[in-house]
Amino acid sequence: MSDPNALAASVTALAITIADGRSPDEIGLLGAIFTQLGDTLTTISVQKNINVSKSDGSKPDEGA
Repeated sequence: MSDPNALAASVTALAITIADGRSPDEIGLLGAIFTQLGDTLTTISVQKNINVSKSDGSKPDEGA
């Protein structure tokens, strides 16, 4: 997906679908889990970028 609006709409639709029929506590727990997942993926991505940059002698991307 290259359209950021379509991506945002898809993520919103997915969140609504996941939340449907769940209690507020279940939704909160799922939100915390997905937040941790996203943070962990970001950490992995940044670490990989640093490792690649060290091996080729360049600076890491600022936006990672």
